[in-house]
This record gives sequence, structure tokens and C-alpha cells, in this order.
Amino acid sequence: MHQIMLRKFCRLWLVCCAGLFCGLSGWAAEKPAGERPNVLLILSDDQAWTDYGFMGHPVIQTPQLDRLAEASALFRRGYTPTPLCRPSLMSIITGRYAHDHGVVGNDPRPDKSLSDEAYAALREQLIAKVDRVPTLPRLLSAAGYACLQTGKWWEGNWRRGGFTEGMTRGFPEPGGRHGDDGLKIGRQGVQPILDFMDRSLAKQQPFFVWYAPMLPHTPHNPPARLLQKYELPGVAPELAKYHAMVEWFDETCGELLKALDSRGIAEKTLVVYVTDNGWIQATSRMQLGAGWTHGFAPRSKQSVYEGGVRTPVMFRWPGRIPAADRGELATTLDVFPTVLAAAELPVPDGLPGLNLLPALTSGRPIERQTISGEGFVHDIADLNVPEASLVTRWCIEGEWKLILSWEPPEDRYAFVHSLNERRPQLFHITADPEERKNVADQHPELVARLREHLQGEWSVERPFVN
Repeated sequence: MHQIMLRKFCRLWLVCCAGLFCGLSGWAAEKPAGERPNVLLILSDDQAWTDYGFMGHPVIQTPQLDRLAEASALFRRGYTPTPLCRPSLMSIITGRYAHDHGVVGNDPRPDKSLSDEAYAALREQLIAKVDRVPTLPRLLSAAGYACLQTGKWWEGNWRRGGFTEGMTRGFPEPGGRHGDDGLKIGRQGVQPILDFMDRSLAKQQPFFVWYAPMLPHTPHNPPARLLQKYELPGVAPELAKYHAMVEWFDETCGELLKALDSRGIAEKTLVVYVTDNGWIQATSRMQLGAGWTHGFAPRSKQSVYEGGVRTPVMFRWPGRIPAADRGELATTLDVFPTVLAAAELPVPDGLPGLNLLPALTSGRPIERQTISGEGFVHDIADLNVPEASLVTRWCIEGEWKLILSWEPPEDRYAFVHSLNERRPQLFHITADPEERKNVADQHPELVARLREHLQGEWSVERPFVN
């Protein structure tokens, strides 16, 4: 009991200090809250970068997201730094790499020698990392925003992320691992978000919505009316269900976009779209090898190949951001600083992502040469040592992508990473987007330069696999 009270006191103290710091350092800008833009952040869950109409998929229909893409600054070459949901979402909401914010996997590694109470303490220790870094809703709410959490949320109760309202009660509540009631959104409609919008508008208060439905994530149980569209000759049943799930997710996005239109606030709202990590649906017709039991195929979720880390990134703000098909690289780490800039709030120094707003509004090219990321095992080996769970690091410069590998610690999902080659991998990803031809031996100087770049971002003492 004493430890619980102490943790609550520490969290309260941190929040109070953060508020004092923001006030003293000018984080809450002078612009009245009612004049700031609303922000709708849409987060797809387990979806391939190819699986949209606007990305050229031959079967899947996504008319609502296609409409959003047409009106947005669209980055077809967008990336998530970490191809696993919890660290990816934590990076979006903090603007930091997983090795920086410390949430490098979905769960602490199970240990049969630990009691339930001891393992629960590890989970709380992991969640507590969100208390130690600024989050997007914490900064926005300090500036007068109403902030709503819905869908996937791993970091305890919604209040711990700085939201003013939320659906997820969080650990240690039953089912509180990553969403409990929050996971109803999307699959059971979006009415809680519409109600929140109306409350905020009545108060003339700008709002921020975290819409992270567990869609098209498993369980793949789409409505029959959608499934029958994709049950085509020669299509595996598992694949048909996944395709239908993608369209189901698209429909829910359309409800939110139409709500902005019907309330006359589309021009006052910045809409941002990303996905947490990639997905390639495994089917019984694939030759995946012995022991493969996951619903996703190799080179997708949990891997740092394009199928795991690539995602379209979109920013729509009518009248402020011209619609454009941007050819540059983008990363979900850009969301945090760009949203803060749109709200006219100062952006913290030293973030790995960029404030894209000046380039988006002016149409100027983005001044960035490289983006990078990292891959970790599913279950965290050591909560205090990020590199203990490290498996891969990657870097993209222009048309080139380097992947370096580390030996994975023992982990129940480590075999996913064992598919990686154990030597440096260099791909010309515009010509070889499926990353089938490793040309590292042909470009040793490029490999050395990109390796040095990665080491400069995060110096890892443990040597990589040669």
C-alpha cells in the first residue's frame, strides 16, 4: 500500500512540475485556445503499406482513405521506427525512439520464478516510463485542449498519457493490458468520439482525438456484407477476411471525416494518418516452415523489412496544407513535432523527428537525408537496458536501406527475427522494394557510412553480427 501511494505521489509531482515548467518556459503560447486547430490522429493497426486503393492494391477498397489521401500531403514512403505496436505507439505519442523512451517491447519477459505480484510490479515499472517524458496530449491539454483516448493504449489508465478523457481504464484493471473498453471503438462504432467532438465544440475548446482502433488487427471477424465482397475464387479464406477488415476500418475513418464536414470544422482540423506497423497475412497456402504459428507472414510485423516498417503518412489541413503527393521520406516520429507546431506550441529540442509544417504549408522540399529505426524482441529482456532486447537496426538514405543485426535474446517470438540474414544487408529499395537482393558486398563504403550514422544516433556497445 505504501508503495502504491508513493507511486501516485511521484506521478502527481511529475505532472505538477511539468505544468510549472511549461508555464515558466512559454510552452503554453499566448494564442487563445479556441483559435488553435483541432487534431484528429488516425492510427491503423497491423496493416500493410500496400493495402489501400490509393497505394494501388488491386482488390482492397478504401474509398474513405482514398479521399483523405487526395486532400492531404501524402508521403507514400513513410515509416514507423519500430515494427511492433506498443513501442511504435509510444514513439508516436512522445516523438522519441524506443531506446530513448524505454518501451522497447510489448511486455516484460515472462518469468515462471516470479509471483503474480512481482510480475505485476514489472508491468507497472514499464508503464511508469510514460510518466517521465512529455506526451502529445499532456502538452496539448496544458495549452487548453480537450484530449480523448480511444482504442489501443498500453500505458495504464488514459490519464497517465495526459488525456483529459478516455476509454481505457488500464492495468491493473481486468483486460487492461492494452485497451479494455477502449478497444470497442471502431468495431462498435465511433459514437463516443462524436459525442466528445460535440462537447468540445459546445465549450469552444479545441480537441485532440487519439483514434487507434484495433482494426484491421485480429480477430479478423468482418461483417458478412464486407466479407462476401472478398471471397473470390482462388483467394484463401484468411486473406479474404483480412481484406474485408481493411475496408471495415476504412468505413470507420469515413464516419469521422464526415463528422468533421457535417459540423463545419474540417478546415479547422488537422487530420493525421499513420499505421503502427506492417502486416502480411499468412495463409494455409503459404510455405512458412515448421513452427510458424502467427497470423502474419515473415518480413512483415516485427521485422524491419519494408513489410514491417513502411506506412503511408498523411497530413490534411484544408486551407493550410496544400494537397500534394510528396516524394520525400517521412517517419511517424514527425507527428509529435508537427502537431505541436500546428497548435503553435514550442517543439522540444533534440527530437529525432522533424516539424514538417513549414515544408507542408509552403510546398518546399524537406531537408533531411536519412531516417532510421530499430527492431526488438516482443518480450523485453531488461526494462532498464534497451539494447538487451535489440535485434536489428536500420537506416534509409535516399534509395538505399541498410539493416544491421544483433543476436536476439531468448524470447518467445525470437524465431521471427531468426529469418534475418546475420550479416549487413543493403537494399536498393526503389528498384527492389521486396528486399530480395542484398548488395552490401558491392557497396562497402556506403555500408560503413550508414553504420556510422546509426552509431551516432544511439551508441550500442554490444557488437552486431558480422
